[in-house]
Amino acid sequence: MKFQGPEDFYRTYGRFKDYARPSLKPKHVRWFDREFWIPAAMGPDLAVLELGCGTGQFLLYLRAKGVRRFVGVDRDPAVRNVMEPDIAARVITADIAGALDRLTAEAPFDRIVLFDVLEHFAPWEGANLLLGLRDRLTSDGRVVVRVPNAASPWGQQHQHSDLTHKAAYTPTSLHQLALATGFACRAVLPQRRGSPVRRITEDVVNKLLSRLLTEPPPLWSANIVAVFEKAGVVPF
Repeated sequence: MKFQGPEDFYRTYGRFKDYARPSLKPKHVRWFDREFWIPAAMGPDLAVLELGCGTGQFLLYLRAKGVRRFVGVDRDPAVRNVMEPDIAARVITADIAGALDRLTAEAPFDRIVLFDVLEHFAPWEGANLLLGLRDRLTSDGRVVVRVPNAASPWGQQHQHSDLTHKAAYTPTSLHQLALATGFACRAVLPQRRGSPVRRITEDVVNKLLSRLLTEPPPLWSANIVAVFEKAGVVPF
């Protein structure tokens, strides 16, 4: 066997990730509230599609928030083995392109979520994916993405800790991606996790570094969250 590209590392992805049944603790709810519910202007009556749902922790969150219509997609059938049965029943096992074809009858969705997914595609592949998602969104729908923050030194461990990653994004390049695919980038937000003491400590350190450096990153957090919404037609 020879390795010819990043996709070959998916052969052992389940062992690499060490799949286990996810839990949903109060801190996880707070995280997803900050990273999704609030910036996406979410409500329980909206329909959500998560692409690359993994073991389904975010789907557990949606259920806990009272969302009635949600669907997950993941290419690895092994993730279903660790999911609760009622969550697994809402998950399609397929690559994203195949899943979107199967979901035509269920579209449009109000919110589409890609947490730790976009970096697994080359930039042009990610752009084509976003173009395909436009037709699966309601007129006022939003796409929420989370990616490692390549502008920050703290993001490099996330960017380079997975050999299937094919693209790196910064707050600036996320705006560029949105513009190229007919979206407006409403916001790029830092992912804030850890205890309040640690977050305060990080804020102090990052503020000091911003004063010392000539070109500090626009956001220091290791991961960033962006909210895209439709903005007219695709500009080409």
